[in-house]
Amino acid sequence: MLSTGLPQGAVPKLERPGPLRDRVYEALLELITTRALQPGQHLVESELAGHLGVSRQPVREALQRLNTEGWVDLRPAQGAFVHEPTEEEADQLLTVRTLLEAEAARLAAAHTDEAGIAALEEILAQGMRAVESDDVDTAVALNAHFHAKIMELAGNAVLAELAAQVDRRVRWYYTPIARQRGHQSWIEHRDLITAIADHDEQRATHLMREHTEHTRRSYHARAKD
Repeated sequence: MLSTGLPQGAVPKLERPGPLRDRVYEALLELITTRALQPGQHLVESELAGHLGVSRQPVREALQRLNTEGWVDLRPAQGAFVHEPTEEEADQLLTVRTLLEAEAARLAAAHTDEAGIAALEEILAQGMRAVESDDVDTAVALNAHFHAKIMELAGNAVLAELAAQVDRRVRWYYTPIARQRGHQSWIEHRDLITAIADHDEQRATHLMREHTEHTRRSYHARAKD
């Protein structure tokens, strides 16, 4: 086990050729958002480079970019560490998410057709199966897919662009509480689908606001444990 906390062979080698700097960035960001690399964890350039099968230079460049975006903290004379989100950061992000998602649910209820509802129901079925089998990683990915699909059905490109900017950070905050939210989260998703299918804009807005607020409260409750 390396000090980065990743087992040997856990991360696939990146294929060449290609823009390694960007690909290393994406690989590290995925490891951070899924919490394979935990908040506060020391990131050693040489060890990450070994995991990814690249030189230290693209790793260093990726860490600098991740630092600029707030995913990594570069500390003088200490090195790089996965950023540890504060309560205020989490609250601000999840509050913005509630606003975006509630409007997306309203627009989806106004515009969605039968094909859109069928797509949501298929994601719901997959999510319920993941929860029942205690497959947290899949449940988290499907949760993100469900919300992205509603955003797509909303049909507002600007709203979708804003949501995409916070999507990965929302996933980062959601992962630690995914098991706690579990089955209840997907029950709420099912109710949302019903409201959207009924073209009930007011109810869809209300349910999405409550749904995202449950996630925000669960995150804060866990942080205080």
